[in-house]
Amino acid sequence: MVDRIWLDVPYAEKDQAKKAGARWDPAAKRWYSPRTGVSALEPWAAAPDVPDLLPGEDRTLGNGLFVDLVPSSCWFTNVRSCVTPRDWERLRRMITRRAGMRCEACGASEDRDAQRWLEAHERWVYDSASSTQHLKRLICLCTDCHTVTHYGYAQVRGLESKAFAHLTKVTKMDGVTARRHIDAAFTLWRRRSATTWKLDLSILTDAGVTIQRPPSAAERPGAASAKLAGERSVPRPAPAREDAGEIVARIAIERGIALPTPTAESPRSTPPPPARMPVTPGPREESPSLLRRIFRPGR
Repeated sequence: MVDRIWLDVPYAEKDQAKKAGARWDPAAKRWYSPRTGVSALEPWAAAPDVPDLLPGEDRTLGNGLFVDLVPSSCWFTNVRSCVTPRDWERLRRMITRRAGMRCEACGASEDRDAQRWLEAHERWVYDSASSTQHLKRLICLCTDCHTVTHYGYAQVRGLESKAFAHLTKVTKMDGVTARRHIDAAFTLWRRRSATTWKLDLSILTDAGVTIQRPPSAAERPGAASAKLAGERSVPRPAPAREDAGEIVARIAIERGIALPTPTAESPRSTPPPPARMPVTPGPREESPSLLRRIFRPGR
């Protein structure tokens, strides 16, 4: 590969960098400076690459495709919310490169015509005894697999049938087994959403990535309001690059719907499971959920 003066340009700043003289290498999928000494590009000077294996990362955790819902009490504490845009770009670049520019769940590559991109997803371990949410792996997923992973968000976007079909295609589950898997994921989501989790991102800090303190549980409503106010005057990012939890929080506040209040996890605070609906082989489009209530048509 031709030697380049590489830059760390976050997606949201690409137009600014291009105007300042940055050029795009389509093979490396990265911005670079056309020559040394371009002072206008100094804000995007490249930092050292993040190591391919983060300290303490478990690359075997959560292999394959499955519904992996983030508890509502953890919204606004995702990695992207806790690192600078430049560090997120460094992490995203490492994640896609070490995956060979392919989805680690289904093996698909990026396809602009099909609107399929390669995206970063987090694998967490939840320690109930200490109420700690540990980041244990960063994984590269294509848009289709990422949609399945955030199945609740797929429902509110009207993509449940597509997500269900992709889940069964990749995993080879039959319809009944897939439905049971999805129901179990939502049951776990409700239980975990009842806990206020402490965040452990040590696999990033030990790799030299600076962490910004995420909003606390009490601060999250204000953070969502501020985000919403900012979005009214700034164009929103492409949907595939926007965090699903933040979108839900934003629209919930806009529509005046209260999100669940986190409490200490205990047998008493865990909500009882709802009465089971008859198991069907396909997606249950009418299944009730907090996400559907937030996004109910006509609100």
